[in-house]
Amino acid sequence: MKKILEVNNLKKELENFRLDKLDFSLEEGCITGFIGTNGSGKTTAIKTILGLYPKDDGKISFFGKDMEKNESFIKNRVGIVLDEGYFYEEMTLKEMKSVIAPAYTDWDESIFLKYIKRFDLNINQKIATLSKGMRMKFAITLALSHHADLLIMDEPTSGLDPLIRNELMEILLNFMEEEGKSVFFSTHITSDLEKVADRLILIDKGRIIFNEGKDELLDRHFLVKGDSRLINEHTRPLFLRLNETAFGFEGITDKRLIVQEQMKDIVFERPSIEQVMLAYVREE
Repeated sequence: MKKILEVNNLKKELENFRLDKLDFSLEEGCITGFIGTNGSGKTTAIKTILGLYPKDDGKISFFGKDMEKNESFIKNRVGIVLDEGYFYEEMTLKEMKSVIAPAYTDWDESIFLKYIKRFDLNINQKIATLSKGMRMKFAITLALSHHADLLIMDEPTSGLDPLIRNELMEILLNFMEEEGKSVFFSTHITSDLEKVADRLILIDKGRIIFNEGKDELLDRHFLVKGDSRLINEHTRPLFLRLNETAFGFEGITDKRLIVQEQMKDIVFERPSIEQVMLAYVREE
């Protein structure tokens, strides 16, 4: 598949945080979940990739072109949705759109109006009066109104109710139906990615922990349940994460065959993305 974003040896140091040699790429036709706990480096990485923070070192290229030399071309092809507000509070939606639209050569007013209607937004309403869900819908409307090929979203579902989050997932799937589209979606709410993500990148303390296809990752790990008496000095190291109670144990492992050989009367289940993520974060 064609690579639409390549990040090589990216470094960025802030006052109390550091991105340490990030290396990853995004492929065309793929929804990539960028996961990690709060404070893991997701927002810092995205802002550095977009040029909102100047990088200290490394190379960033979109669609095969260097970000620093082709910023205008690249930003025309990238739709951006950030968790924090970047709207003028006293403007109406219509006025805010008039500020943003001229920045894009491929702005499509018909698409903008289509999403305004779909989301039941009032273009004459002041941004200051919008709920968080309505703000996010407006941000998505703007991001989708200039024929972007890559949608970059930073924590778009944070603080939203399950109904709106589900609606957003449907929009992403609809967006991906068109050939050549891709989504880079950062979140700590991993349940949003269970149905839509093709690939998962885990970042923790500014470092990439894994970068793997979602199905391959979940097929490689197992949630194991059994009697706590089975946990000893030989079996404990077989787990990435282990919870023990008086009623039994529950652990995440990527060593199913060895666990099966050494432990009897146990149950294997498919883990969630969150369970795998926390296993690696706690291990690190």
